[in-house]
Amino acid sequence: MELFQGWNTGAALSHLVTMMVAYLLALPIGWNREREERSAGIRTFPLVAMAACGFVLIASGVPGATSDAQSRILAGLMTGIGFIGGGAILKHGDRATGTATAASLWATGAIGAAVGYGQLDIAVVLSLVILLTLTLLAPIHKAAQMHNDPDQDLS
Repeated sequence: MELFQGWNTGAALSHLVTMMVAYLLALPIGWNREREERSAGIRTFPLVAMAACGFVLIASGVPGATSDAQSRILAGLMTGIGFIGGGAILKHGDRATGTATAASLWATGAIGAAVGYGQLDIAVVLSLVILLTLTLLAPIHKAAQMHNDPDQDLS
């Protein structure tokens, strides 16, 4: 088959490892959202990171790819992931929920893109900051919600 004539096992293994790093960096974020019973969770976040990484790897491997072309790829990725995140936002009367999940999905796309471009330091920092924000600021968020609406059950 003509499709496999250009197969490079070394490149395939390298890409697999790269995409798995993106997947693993997003997994704890997905677990946090799953544990909080949010609309996106343990499956969605790693898939977003891995897909963003894959798109970057594809774009980087295209002969003649310029920095202008790469910036268009990133713009398209961030717009598309923002669209996915928009589906996590729900409006209830005058309140919106799901914004933290939407923002986390968008930031998880940045993790995948960073891994794809070989910027592992940025990806690790993003992953840690997202996870710490979701974990450490959750009690403050719940306290603020209770202060604003004492009759609301947030358990």
